[in-house]
Amino acid sequence: MSLRIREATSADLTALADLHVRTWNATYPEVEKKPTLAIRVRQWREAFAVTDRNWCCFVVEREDGALVGFAKGVPYHHQELPEFSGELSKIYLLRAYQRQGLGRRLVGHVARRFLSRGIGSMVLFADPANPSCRFYEALGAERLYDSAGNFHGGYGWRDLHRLAALCPID
Repeated sequence: MSLRIREATSADLTALADLHVRTWNATYPEVEKKPTLAIRVRQWREAFAVTDRNWCCFVVEREDGALVGFAKGVPYHHQELPEFSGELSKIYLLRAYQRQGLGRRLVGHVARRFLSRGIGSMVLFADPANPSCRFYEALGAERLYDSAGNFHGGYGWRDLHRLAALCPID
């Protein structure tokens, strides 16, 4: 079945919320209190209500229109990491679609969108025990350590041009 990556629209809201719940729950099975579909619908509705669209979201869509993955990028403005101006705030793929290069392509789309908006660096925050951390490191992300030298799951790319070159979008 062919897959395509495209920008998410408000018409995707319910399908995106459902995918977000399913992929999050699969990623964090040990968490007892899981987000509900109603919570994710509200969160995505709030995101799509922002009219300046300073954020971006790309979805992986099957030929039949079903969504199987997504990545969201938002501006990042925090004093603790002032050298980063973008954040990969979410990236999820259904397990059956992982390890096919789709995550790399999603990251490429977010990186290129940031670059088109003058954002040249990006950070993300993950559970340090998540196996996906190896994926970020394979894409050249550097581990970010706190002032005591501890790693808490923060990763950064200081040069999105370099990241974009590693991540084909088609």
